[in-house]
Amino acid sequence: MSKAAYSLAALSSPLFTRGNTIKDTHINNELATGNKYVGNLKAPKIPRVRVGIIGVGSRGYGHIRNIARIDGHEIVGISDLYEDLVNRASDTVKHMAPGKHPNISTYHGDEHLWKKMIEQTKPDAVFVCTNWHTHAPMGIYALDHGAHTFIEVPIAVTLQEMWDLVDAAERNQKHCMMMENVNYGREELLYLNLCRKGIIGELLHGEAAYIHELRWEMEQQERGTGSWRTLHYAKRNGNLYPTHGLGPIAQYMNLCRGEDQFHSLVSMSSPALGRKDFATKNYPTEHKWNKLKYIAGDINTSIVKTHLGRTIMVQWDETSPRPYSRKNLIQGTKGTLAGYPTRIALEGGVEQLTDSHNNWAQGEQLASIFEKYEHPLYKRLGQKSEEMGGHGGMDSLMMLRIFECLNQGLALDQNVYEGCAWSAVGPISEQSVTNGGEVQKFPDFTRGNWKTTLPLEIVE
Repeated sequence: MSKAAYSLAALSSPLFTRGNTIKDTHINNELATGNKYVGNLKAPKIPRVRVGIIGVGSRGYGHIRNIARIDGHEIVGISDLYEDLVNRASDTVKHMAPGKHPNISTYHGDEHLWKKMIEQTKPDAVFVCTNWHTHAPMGIYALDHGAHTFIEVPIAVTLQEMWDLVDAAERNQKHCMMMENVNYGREELLYLNLCRKGIIGELLHGEAAYIHELRWEMEQQERGTGSWRTLHYAKRNGNLYPTHGLGPIAQYMNLCRGEDQFHSLVSMSSPALGRKDFATKNYPTEHKWNKLKYIAGDINTSIVKTHLGRTIMVQWDETSPRPYSRKNLIQGTKGTLAGYPTRIALEGGVEQLTDSHNNWAQGEQLASIFEKYEHPLYKRLGQKSEEMGGHGGMDSLMMLRIFECLNQGLALDQNVYEGCAWSAVGPISEQSVTNGGEVQKFPDFTRGNWKTTLPLEIVE
């Protein structure tokens, strides 16, 4: 299934409403009988990974182009609602990697054929690149059929779906990774390395965002991202897409990994004006976009508090006419690292580049910092990933690393608990906004096991 259109009737679907409450019955439960924690999971090596992919629209097609060029696997199944997208993906794989993927089975035309693809091709790994509400059901089905599962962002929409994914991963002892590609950006990897080396001291505060004007997606009305994503603005009011900005900050702070954990959140939204104005200006009065009542505030600001008392501001705005930003700011007792543009300020100055914390080192000045502190993973695979492409190379670096871990039996860089915690900002922020900015407590998807989870290794 691609990121296909939902009908307006889908707004009343229970998928839009169930489970979005902090009063979740799983919060204090022990592991289900027979389940085992997977935060440090190292699965058996798979020398040649059999791959199935569900959804080859915009996002899935980009992934399959990268997957086709990586060694150590074979694509065995492609599924999507639309025949033209399946054929395009299959033809691209054969063109880009002649002879490497000789037995691709294709499935299209029915919204349930992705299940048949999993059952018949028996993939070792399934990549889910579909609309948000199908992420969890597809991921759970793939896990229960023995596949390591890689899911586009967010990992799920409701807290109940997140708990169900956690249970499925633990039940089957399989990897379930949300594909947060931004964690593989060059700047983000550099900052992770600087934080681990203590360059900015003890961490205090982070700022994360997804500020990306996407009103143009409303032109996608029958199929494509806009055809279903637009409906979320008419049904949900909160921080609907938090993980691109939050994922890197969470890794800098070692959240869910031995050092610290998410604790609580408050959230507030601005008025919801931009989508209505855009629809009124660009579509006839009787158009379906003008029949929606948009309730999602144009910009949402959420504040996360961690167990150690650190704070993280997380903003979301896909409507306002402003430049793209993920903020990517991390502040410590000895300095601050920030993005958009990339810049560094340190107490006493930045290694002969500045003379005090009152000035940023930025632009070409930072070449020496990258040379000295470049993350080892980027040193090793950065040039190759840039050549392969995908959001400046972060997509392909993520894929290279995924298959490296599967081939070698290594723990993944992101586990299911992190994917759920980062995504949980969505439904938790909705609850906070609904209750006038009331503090909401985070569920602990690790059930306390974060305390013994290993920090993310700086891969040499």
